[in-house]
Amino acid sequence: MMDVLKRAGLQGEWHVDSAGIEGWHCDRRPDERALNVLARHNIDYNGRARVLIPEDFLMFDYIFGMDRSNLAELKRMTPDYATAKVLLLGDFGLKPDERIIEDPYYNVGEAPFEKIYQQCNIACHHFLKQALRNQIM
Repeated sequence: MMDVLKRAGLQGEWHVDSAGIEGWHCDRRPDERALNVLARHNIDYNGRARVLIPEDFLMFDYIFGMDRSNLAELKRMTPDYATAKVLLLGDFGLKPDERIIEDPYYNVGEAPFEKIYQQCNIACHHFLKQALRNQIM
């Protein structure tokens, strides 16, 4: 998302972060395969894994799940006072049979990471287009 915003000249207007539902990889760098894919697309990423906290539902306008299980858990975690919209990222610009962005961690090689990069890139572009037109429900 940050790369999409940067290319649109909007990086200063949005706050983007990444967090997991569980703390399996807390404070770790991303998988080397993910970093290799990002590097091939000229994206420098220095973040570390963190867990989603209740305050995130106030601090951010949008929180995305990558698959139906993520989405269900995010909705379950959403506090009553939340202001963030919880959405499936793949609902933006992806074909119906490609809307689930599967976790590539347990797959072999970098190809699954490239696939999710492409899915996320398309979805983020389409999300941004709709957000700028105030078309996010």
